Amino acid sequence: MTSLAFAFVAGLAGTALAGEQYVDDTGFAVSGYDVVSYFDLPQSEVGQPQQSPLPGSAAITAAYDGATFAFATAANRDTFLADPAAFAPQYDGHCAYGVAQGGKVPGNPTLWRIVDGKLYLNITTDVVGLWEEDIPGNLKKAEQNWQDLESAAASTDRIPNFTSKAPAK
Repeated sequence: MTSLAFAFVAGLAGTALAGEQYVDDTGFAVSGYDVVSYFDLPQSEVGQPQQSPLPGSAAITAAYDGATFAFATAANRDTFLADPAAFAPQYDGHCAYGVAQGGKVPGNPTLWRIVDGKLYLNITTDVVGLWEEDIPGNLKKAEQNWQDLESAAASTDRIPNFTSKAPAK
């Protein structure tokens, strides 16, 4: 096998193992919200709604995991670029409870929780309630299911009852 053919096959193998970020009609990961901003917000108690993250700007972006992320400030973009995996949502932006149940459905960027320093999204407020009933158990199921789901195509479904206020133009 020539080195070029080997590199091509190796590249395909790497691609098969990597999942795709969920990207909605905005064309941005996390519906154009600034993923770094979540980590600066106080987290609400379980059962209470979270504050909204900052909308990103279409003029301040970075590419990661095959998607474009938008940021409210250049400083947030630079923080992200220093360690993107630390800020990108888990399960490629898909609903954490959906992954725990064995599927990929969109994650709503306003329905979030940070657990052990990682950002998780859910699809609807009803699902947030189910997720929060047993976060450790749901995380365990999601991690097990993700091994098989990660390489599947990203969801193309719309986030129910949600219109993104991001990114700012």
